Amino acid sequence: MNFSHLLFTAAIILSSALNGQNSLPAIIIHGGAGTIERGMLDAETERAVRGDLQAALDAGYALMRDGGSALEAVEIAVTLLEDSPFFNAGRGAVMTAEGKHELDASVMDGSTKDAGAVAGVTTIKNPVKAAVAVMHHSPHVMLSGPGAEAFAREKGLEEVSNAYFTVPRIKKRFTELNKAEGHLPPEEKEFSKFGTVGAVAIDASGNIAAATSTGGMMNKRYGRIGDSPLIGAGTYAHDATCGVSATGHGEYFIRLGVAKDISDQMEYAGKTLAQSAEHTIHKKLHDLGGTGGIIALDSEGNHVAVFNTAGMYRGFRNEGESWTGIYRNEDPR
Repeated sequence: MNFSHLLFTAAIILSSALNGQNSLPAIIIHGGAGTIERGMLDAETERAVRGDLQAALDAGYALMRDGGSALEAVEIAVTLLEDSPFFNAGRGAVMTAEGKHELDASVMDGSTKDAGAVAGVTTIKNPVKAAVAVMHHSPHVMLSGPGAEAFAREKGLEEVSNAYFTVPRIKKRFTELNKAEGHLPPEEKEFSKFGTVGAVAIDASGNIAAATSTGGMMNKRYGRIGDSPLIGAGTYAHDATCGVSATGHGEYFIRLGVAKDISDQMEYAGKTLAQSAEHTIHKKLHDLGGTGGIIALDSEGNHVAVFNTAGMYRGFRNEGESWTGIYRNEDPR
């Protein structure tokens, strides 16, 4: 862990303390981590991205403020992020090597340990809703491919053509990536690995929930599935410790069980949320060669956004604090 990492996390924790972080309810979201540096987004796009992040925060927070649950809050927040064309989930998802979209999502309720997930779906408009349906209306945790789509259809979830998920910027990047084949600059190659959306919330009753959704990795083949739909890797929630949603190079997050690893350090080693997240991302993940980040909330409403990349789309809201961030050195206040 280097000094800049320490300073960045300390800034988040200090900001939280000064702005009444422990007031409930609270919600934190992300829209993916990666090589996101100042100047890469034009002013209009940056405003639009921050606007969509804020809209997701506001919707999740308002639902809980009016008596809704943390589970409902993460579902609505992730649904809105899936509907945005700026993130790699739902509309705006990256493309497989065949030029199509295969989507994954998961959700977990920290009060019951119930969980649901879908993987490799191609026609479900909002995969996070399908994950919630799997949790509530099936005896399973994960369904995949055509079976997941048939289940979603039976439950009346909205279906779309696969082309619905294609947006111009992703189509352009896909075309350029395949034309260049080995001649892209390093930052562009890195960017193609990342992109996920997620939310973690704690409601007025102290219940925690987490959800994650993704289009996966650009140019993925063979039905590749990353960490996002895997409980314990990309998503985890436990009322006694924390809720976590991850984003990054999924193969590494799977091998480390990143989301549950953070919770386990709190439960079994007595670490704080910040200590656990820092150790997992800046030590374990870094040492393995993985890149990405997490958002998390603990049982007292403390929040962290920890990542080892140049940036991560993110935001937080509770009664006394509301902010969005994109770049590493942004002051979140």
